[in-house]
Amino acid sequence: MTVTWEDLGWERVSASVGRLRLPGWDCTAGLVVGEDTALVVDAGSSLAEGARLRTEAQELAGHRVTHLALTHPHFDHVLGAAAFAGAEVYGAVGLDAVFGARHAREELRADAVGNGLPARAAEEAVDALVAPRHLVSGEWTLDLGGGRQVLLANVGPGHTAHDLVVLVPGPPEVVFCGDLVEESGEPQAGPDAVPSHWPAALDRLLDLGGDDALYVPGHGAVVDAAFVRAQRDELAARFGVS
Repeated sequence: MTVTWEDLGWERVSASVGRLRLPGWDCTAGLVVGEDTALVVDAGSSLAEGARLRTEAQELAGHRVTHLALTHPHFDHVLGAAAFAGAEVYGAVGLDAVFGARHAREELRADAVGNGLPARAAEEAVDALVAPRHLVSGEWTLDLGGGRQVLLANVGPGHTAHDLVVLVPGPPEVVFCGDLVEESGEPQAGPDAVPSHWPAALDRLLDLGGDDALYVPGHGAVVDAAFVRAQRDELAARFGVS
C-alpha cells in the first residue's frame, strides 16, 4: 500500500514538496523529493524527533534522505540533526562555530531545557551535534536529479546571524523561510537576532521568491508574498530601521 503525505500528517505544498508542523513548538520541517534523493529542511528539536522525520521522509520519498538543510541554529530546528547520519548537511557560514564552541553548545542546551525539552534529551542531542559539512556564504544550487534543483541562499543576518532559506523552483516556487518569517505568532527576536538587518533579509527573500511564491514560515501556516512584505514592514517599524 502506498503511503501518502496525508497519511503521515504532512501537508503537500507542491509536486514533490511538503512540510510537517511538528508538535510542541509548531516548528516546520520540509521535504523535497528528487530522483533517488531527498532533501529535508530542518531536523526537529531532539534525536527522537529527527528520527521520526527521517523515517517518514524516507517513506514518502521511497528512498533515503540524502541532504539536510538547517535554516538557523535554534534548538527546535537543529537538535535532531544527528539522526540524519550519512546525509550531506548544509547551513549558513558560521553555523560551524555555533555547533563547535563549548559556550554556544551550552547556550543551545540551556535554551532547549528552558523551553521545555527534557534535560536528558537536550544533552544527548547537543552531544551528538556535528557541524554542517557544507557552509553557504551566498547561494548554492543543489541538483536532486530528475530535473529537480533547489537553491540554498544565505540571506541573513536577521532572525539570527546564520539564516539560510531554501527555494524550490515551480511553478509555484516554494520558499522555506526558517524563522525569518513566522505566521503563528510575532517573529521572535532573541539575543542572537540582528534586528537592524532583518528587514533587508526579508527583501532578499522576496527577491528570490517573487510575488507568486508560496512562503513556508518556520512556525505557522503557509503564506504569500503580501504577508511576508507586511511582516517585513512591521519589523522595520518595530526596530526603527528602513
